[in-house]
Amino acid sequence: MTSRANIIGVAGWSGCGKTTLICALVPFFRARGLRVAVCKHAHHDFDIDRPEKDSYKVRAAGAGQVIVSSSRRWAKVHELRDGESEWTLDDLLAQLEPCDIVLVEGYKKSRLPKLEVYRRALGKPLLAADDPLVFAIACDEPPPETDLPALPLDEPDVIAEHILARLSLSADSSSMDSSPADSSLSDSSSADSSPADSSPAGFSSSDSLTAGAG
Repeated sequence: MTSRANIIGVAGWSGCGKTTLICALVPFFRARGLRVAVCKHAHHDFDIDRPEKDSYKVRAAGAGQVIVSSSRRWAKVHELRDGESEWTLDDLLAQLEPCDIVLVEGYKKSRLPKLEVYRRALGKPLLAADDPLVFAIACDEPPPETDLPALPLDEPDVIAEHILARLSLSADSSSMDSSPADSSLSDSSSADSSPADSSPAGFSSSDSLTAGAG
């Protein structure tokens, strides 16, 4: 599983541009030979299938798990049925194959080191004010009072380099033995995305990242 130290949360209020930033970071990391995975929290009844597809039909018929495969990709859909609880972040990350860096979107209450995405125009407070695990802020203009590094939101290469420096990753890091998540990242609450808090630099495998989603 991937080293806990190579998991970074990307947190922020709705509408701040978390997904847009992640979409800019991924190709930057890929161009440096790094294997990248993304874990994103969604709200309740999201679906990645379409009613006219056979995979949707067999799931609607009651199949608890459906795997669809082709020569280009495969996907597994797992239905939470019969009172099964939402999976924790630990559970989800354990499903990942070995990779060099995992970006976790949402789960803003998790015990993960986090990059906060901040837009002053949203009128929301800084998450960093109450979360010591935020290590930098990607923003469109200088944030309110904070001693944390403020990174230009429109310069994803600067943000990516900051993340790589923090993780001590380089272009040849993909040769390291990394697997999905060797320490506990579980959520103790569901919905708005946010598992447990984690310490910024090193983590004990006994620590859980469980916390509410967000």
